[in-house]
Amino acid sequence: MYYIVTGAAGFIGSNLIKALNARDEHNIIAVDNLTHADKFKNLADCEIADFIDKKDFLEKLQEGFFDGLVTAVLHQGACSDTMETDGRYMMENNYQYSLELLNYCQNEEIPFLYASSASVYGGSSAFKESRECEAPLNVYAYSKFLFDQIVRRRWHKRSAQIVGLRYFNVYGPREQHKERMASVAWHFFNQYRTAGKVKLFEGSDGYANGEQLRDFVSIEDVVKVNMYFLDHPQKSGIFNLGTGKAQSFNEVAVVTINTQRRAEGKPALSLAEMQQQRLIEYIPFPDQLRGKYQSYTQADMAALRGSGYAEPFLSVEQGMARYVEQMLK
Repeated sequence: MYYIVTGAAGFIGSNLIKALNARDEHNIIAVDNLTHADKFKNLADCEIADFIDKKDFLEKLQEGFFDGLVTAVLHQGACSDTMETDGRYMMENNYQYSLELLNYCQNEEIPFLYASSASVYGGSSAFKESRECEAPLNVYAYSKFLFDQIVRRRWHKRSAQIVGLRYFNVYGPREQHKERMASVAWHFFNQYRTAGKVKLFEGSDGYANGEQLRDFVSIEDVVKVNMYFLDHPQKSGIFNLGTGKAQSFNEVAVVTINTQRRAEGKPALSLAEMQQQRLIEYIPFPDQLRGKYQSYTQADMAALRGSGYAEPFLSVEQGMARYVEQMLK
């Protein structure tokens, strides 16, 4: 029997494979598209049974190649570029592909865990897994939103576990290939390493410079939640996966810089000191992001906690310091 992980060479997918390996699970089918070949590095230290291109995999699935051989599907594959303007590509890649996998898993009674996104909430001020809070601002968010809607419509007819996880701002190891779409922690780390300072957006939507707020969640916690649902196949639902606490970009910058300063034997600085010494600079808010940017997100964690998941989540101070230390190594 095999676990199938789509988006396997990506950020979250490769971390899930490592977590399965840590459980001594090696019968894993890794599904991805290696057009961007450098992603292979995320799989180089993973133990898998086979790698299949995403297009070939769907064809094999439709031909019945895997019938009776699958323990669970962890569907992480998607185009996550929120600035992508090709709507047809986005819907084929994120929506239609997901629908094919959902249909297969339901027909074969296979647990199906998939990546949704906090982007479905758009500019909402409430982040609860309910229709009135959802207002996507771009076609990426719409592709995720629409698939969640299909899952809801089929809910009462489900034959096996379905779990949609609305990832908030995930950061951690194995994201380097994402480049522009990598987490701000990754960007701030590299900016400070190369230029000795980090750049944040000026204020927007009523927020002061660098004070826009996001729910930043460590990949460590994302993996734990996925493993929790694998261990509890009787639990289904669409769940937020954040920390439940919004923190500012300024806070991320301070942790990122101070962790590197500590490694250099230098004392920690306050935000004001960093601003005064121009270790933090603010750049104009990009025109192309106006009306498409979430200046505030904070996951309502009631549904996930209500499912029985009780583990604490890493704060920015804990998780990002750990991440920067790993990057320094």
